[in-house]
Amino acid sequence: YWKGGTRDGVLVGLTAGFALWIYTLMLPSIARAGWLTMDFVESGPFGIGLLAPERLLGLTGLDPLTHSLFWSLLANIAAYVLVSVARGPSARETGQAQLFVDVFRRGGQSAPVFWRGSARSDDLARLVSRFLGPARAEDLFGKLAADSQIDLDEEMPADARVVQEVETALAGAIGSASARVMVASVVEEESLEMEDVMRILDEASRVRAWSRELEDKKRSLEKVTAELQAANEELRSLDRLKDDFMSAVTHELRTPLTSIRAMAELLLDEADMPVEQRRRFLGIIVEEARRLSRLVGEILDLARIESGHAEWEIGPVDLRQVADRAMASMGESFAEHEAELELTGDEHVRHVQADADRLVQVLINLLSNALKHVPQGQGRVTVDIRDATDGVRVSVRDNGPGIAKADQDRVFEKFRQAGSGTDRPAGTGLGLPISRQIVEHFGGWMWLDSEPGSGACFGFFIPRTESDSP
Repeated sequence: YWKGGTRDGVLVGLTAGFALWIYTLMLPSIARAGWLTMDFVESGPFGIGLLAPERLLGLTGLDPLTHSLFWSLLANIAAYVLVSVARGPSARETGQAQLFVDVFRRGGQSAPVFWRGSARSDDLARLVSRFLGPARAEDLFGKLAADSQIDLDEEMPADARVVQEVETALAGAIGSASARVMVASVVEEESLEMEDVMRILDEASRVRAWSRELEDKKRSLEKVTAELQAANEELRSLDRLKDDFMSAVTHELRTPLTSIRAMAELLLDEADMPVEQRRRFLGIIVEEARRLSRLVGEILDLARIESGHAEWEIGPVDLRQVADRAMASMGESFAEHEAELELTGDEHVRHVQADADRLVQVLINLLSNALKHVPQGQGRVTVDIRDATDGVRVSVRDNGPGIAKADQDRVFEKFRQAGSGTDRPAGTGLGLPISRQIVEHFGGWMWLDSEPGSGACFGFFIPRTESDSP
C-alpha cells in the first residue's frame, strides 16, 4: 500500500503497538482481576499521573478499549512510518513495491520495467492450468500474446507483465498470498543494480510529487465545488422563501382590502341606507383597517428582526413582572370572553438579560392565541413561571381543543395557523414566528406541547448569562 514501507518498520510498528496494548488494556484488566496492584492503574507508575495506563498522557473521556486502540494504533503507524523513512527501503523492497503497489490502478499498462527475473512461459501456463483449468490458461496467454503482439511459445521467457497477469489471475482463485507463493515457485527474481535503484527512486519521487499536486488540486476543486453547491442551495432556498412570503402577504393583504372596498361601495351606492346598517358597515371598515394596519406592522416588525435592524433595549428583566404586565394588558379581553387567567409558579424569579417590552409582546401573543381557542364562558388559561439555575421557563396552558399532530410542526411558520376552514381563528399567522424570533435572539427557544382534546401549552425558555444578578 505504500512504496516507502520497510520490513524493519513493520516489525518495530507491530512491537510498539503490541506493547502499548499490553500496557493500556491487558495489565489494567489483570489488575482488576486482583492479580496486580491497582496503584499503577489509578496513579500511574512511580506516582506519575501522565503515565497512568487508562489516561495516558492526560487523554481522558474514552472507554478503556477505545483508549487502548488509539494509542496502540498511533504507536504502530508512527513507528512504521518513522523507521521506514529513517532507513529507507532496500533494493529488494523497492522492487517488491514496484510490483504490488498501485497494481490495480495501472490497469492494462505494462508492468514496471525495473523487475528483473526469469521464468518460462510453459511453467507459468502449467501453473495456471493446474488451478484454473486448461481453457482458462489458454485464454489468458492468448490474450497476453495478442496485447503484447508477441508469440508466447513454450521456450520463450516471460516478461514482468506476464508474471503480473498470472499472479493476478491466480489471486482471484486462491488468494493473493497463495498466488504470490505459487508464482515465486516458478519465477527466479534477480537483485537490482544500484543504477536501477536510483532510477526507481527518481521515478518514485516524480510520481509522489505529481500525486501530491493532483491531490492538492483535487481537494481545492472539491472545496470550491462544495462552497458553490452550498451557496446555490441557499439562493434557491431564499428564492422559495421569497415566493412563499410574497404569496402569503398578498393573500393576507387582499382579504381586508376586499372587505373595505365592498363595504365602501355599498355605502356609496346606497344613499338611503338605514343608519344602523350604515354604522355596522362603517364598523366593519374600521375593523378591517385595523387588521390591515396590524398586519403591516407585524410584517415590518418581523422583517426588522430577521434583518438584524430591530432595536433592543437589553437589561435585567424580572419575568414575573413581565407576566403581570401582559396579563393586565389582556385582562379586559379575558373578561369579555368570560375566561379565567391565572399566574402560577415561583414567586421570586431571578433576573435575566433581555428586552422587557419584547418579552411582554411574546406573552401577549401567547395569551391572545390561547384566548382564541378556549370555550366561551368556560375558558381557563394558566401562565406558569419556573426559575432554574440556567434560566427561566415560562409556559402558557389553555383548556381549549388542542392542536392536531399534523399542525404542530407548522404553527411556528409564517402565515400558518392551526385548524382549517371555519375552525381557524382570526389572525395574521405572524404572532408565533415573531415570538420565536424574539426568544431566539436572547439565546432561548420555544416549544409546543399539545394533545388533541386536552388543550395546548406554548412555552419558552430564556437562559441566564454570567452577568445576570440574583
